Amino acid sequence: MGKMWAGRFQKEADSKVNDFNSSISFDGRMYKQDIFGSIAHATMLGKQGIIPKEDADKIIEGLNGILADLTSGALQFDMEAEDIHMFVEAELTTRIGDAGKRLHTARSRNDQVALDIRLYLRDEIAEIQGLLKKFIETVCKMAEDNLETIMPGYTHLQRAQPITFAHHLMAYANMFLRDLGRLSDTNKRMNYCPLGSGALAGTTYPIDREMTASLLGFDGPMLNSLDGVSDRDFCIELCSAIATIMMHLSRLSEEIILWCSWEFKFMELDDAFATGSSIMPQKKNPDVAELVRGKTGRVYGDLVTLLSMMKSLPLAYNKDMQEDKEAIFDAVDTVKLCLVTFDPMLATAKVLPDNMRAAAAKGFINATDCADYLTKKGVPFRDAYKITGTLVARCIELNCTMETLPLKEYQKLSDVFAEDVYDAINLKTCAFTRNCIGGPAKERVSEQIAAVNAALTAF
Repeated sequence: MGKMWAGRFQKEADSKVNDFNSSISFDGRMYKQDIFGSIAHATMLGKQGIIPKEDADKIIEGLNGILADLTSGALQFDMEAEDIHMFVEAELTTRIGDAGKRLHTARSRNDQVALDIRLYLRDEIAEIQGLLKKFIETVCKMAEDNLETIMPGYTHLQRAQPITFAHHLMAYANMFLRDLGRLSDTNKRMNYCPLGSGALAGTTYPIDREMTASLLGFDGPMLNSLDGVSDRDFCIELCSAIATIMMHLSRLSEEIILWCSWEFKFMELDDAFATGSSIMPQKKNPDVAELVRGKTGRVYGDLVTLLSMMKSLPLAYNKDMQEDKEAIFDAVDTVKLCLVTFDPMLATAKVLPDNMRAAAAKGFINATDCADYLTKKGVPFRDAYKITGTLVARCIELNCTMETLPLKEYQKLSDVFAEDVYDAINLKTCAFTRNCIGGPAKERVSEQIAAVNAALTAF
C-alpha cells in the first residue's frame, strides 16, 4: 500500500520503520468508530457542497459495505496498512474509485484518530458501567441475605467492633457506586467532538462542526483546534477511574483471600471459581481473587504509561501519542475481564455465618460497648475506658470472654455494673443498637441497600 505522503519523499521507508510505525495491530479494533466518523464527515462534506453530493453518497454506501464485510469477517485487515484509518480509506478507494479519494477532504489523521478513540472509549465506558452495575447488584443481594450475620469489624487487621457482613459488603457497594460516578464524569468531559480540528489549525473549507458533532452524538465540538488534536486527558481520566475500580476490586479480593483461609474460614468459594494444587491434594486456592489483585498493578502501569507519555509533549500532535491506545485498551480489557469473572465468583460463594460469629466472640470487640454502658450511667468516658481495659486484661488472665466474666469481677472495678451489662455487651445488641445513619443496624443497612439500588437507576 502506498504512503499518502509519497509525493514529498524520494525514498521508501525502511521496512523496520514501517513495522515500528504501524498501529493497525491494535487500532484495528476501532474500525466501527472510524467508519462511523467517516460517514458523518462525508455527510457533512456533501451537505456543505465541499464535495459533490453524489460522491458523498458513494462514499457512505462504500463505507457501509466495508463495515458489513469487516463485521461478518468477509473482509480482513491488511496488516501491511499503517493504521485503521489508511486501511479503510484505501479499501474504500479500491471499491468506489476516485470518489473515495475525496473522503479525507478537510480532515487530518490527527483529528480523525482523536475522534475514533473518543467514540471507542465512549462505547467502552457504557459497557464497563453495565458490568459494574450488575456487580453492585450482586453485592447488594448478598448484603440483603446477611443482614443479621454478625462478624468482627477490623482496624489494623485486629478485631475491633461487631458489625454485620451486610454492613461490610455495603461499604464496597458504595465504593463501586462512586466508581460509576467517576466513569460518568469522564464521559461528560470526553463527549466533545475534535473532528474539524484538522492537523492542528482547523481548515479553510466551510465545514459544519456542529453538524458532525450532532451526527456522532457529541454535546458539541471542541472549542480549540490545538486542544482537539492533542488532548488525551480523557484517556488518563478513564484509566484513573479504571485503576480506582481495580483498587476496590483488589481490596475485596484481599479480604476474600483471607476469608477463604482456614485461619478465618468466613467464606468458601464455589469449586468453579477456585483451583487446586499440582502436588498438595488438600488445596483449594482463590486464584481468581489473586489474579484480580495482581492485575490491579498492571492497570496502574497503564496509567503511569499514559501520564509519562503526555508529561512533556509540546502542542499539538506528536507521534508519542500513538502509545495511548495500547495502554488504555489494556486497562479497559483488564477491568472488563475482572468484572465478568469476579461477579459470579462472589455470587456463588458460600458465607459461613457461624464462623464469623465465633470470631466476633473472641476478640473483645464489645469492649467499646462496655465503656459506653458505664458512660451512659454517669461514669466519665476516660474512666470508663480505663475500667474496661482492666476488665479485658482480667478476661485474658481468666481465659474467658466479657460475656462469661462473672458479675462480681465487674463490680470489683465499679459498683455501677449490674446484671444488665450482659445485655449491653451482647454482640447482636452491640451491632443492632448502632442505629445512626450509616451504622450496622438492620434498618440502617437496609436503607443503604435501598439507596444504592435507587442510585443505580441514574446510570
